Amino acid sequence: MIFGPIGAGAPFLRTGRAAALAAGLAGLAALSAVPASAAAPARDPSGTWLTQDGKARIRVEKCGPQEKNLCGYAVWLKTPLNDEGKPRVDFRNPDPKKRTRASLGHQLILGLKLNDEAHYEGKIYNAEDGKFYDVTIWSDEPEELTVKGCLIAFLCQSQSWKRVSDALPGQLTGPTNGPNGPRADAEWAPKAAPGATANGPAATGTAGQAPAAKPAPKPAAPKAPAAPAPAQ
Repeated sequence: MIFGPIGAGAPFLRTGRAAALAAGLAGLAALSAVPASAAAPARDPSGTWLTQDGKARIRVEKCGPQEKNLCGYAVWLKTPLNDEGKPRVDFRNPDPKKRTRASLGHQLILGLKLNDEAHYEGKIYNAEDGKFYDVTIWSDEPEELTVKGCLIAFLCQSQSWKRVSDALPGQLTGPTNGPNGPRADAEWAPKAAPGATANGPAATGTAGQAPAAKPAPKPAAPKAPAAPAPAQ
């Protein structure tokens, strides 16, 4: 702390004015020690962003338990088809089960966590080489997202993504894991509320549907009048 070497026992701090000055300096020192995360809360980076090279649009949104993590999905590709005119697939993925999934809509930002600097950090997947990289994401300006990826500690590169609000032809605009929406990896897929289904709260009988109403009981048939007694 820059004011630490100045002690109250120094000769020029014995007067009342000097003591007041020392107290003021101590207060400034205390303010300078406030962590950056406390002084500047994290800006929510949720939204759709155009990558720096213009090849993709990435939707960034909260995910995970209590939505404290950050996930991202490729919702638009400048070149969605391969050389054969077919939709691109994630053929370089190290997981054989994912090599046939469509590139459009795949998850690449994998549940980043907020750090002490009010930045989100974790892993990002690069479908172009099938590798995972350490990444830090933050937003200093409402229309700009900084993405810093690192292969190793001293080999890092930053990109600036721009916010977009329109929708281009072929862009996925639906909810994650919903119609016309991107697909989350299994560990980050949105969880349904306990006892709920796609059609609403679960009920006994057929899931997602209300139990059939019981038919109303039929009214009892009227009794026939008693026959008159024979004459005597």
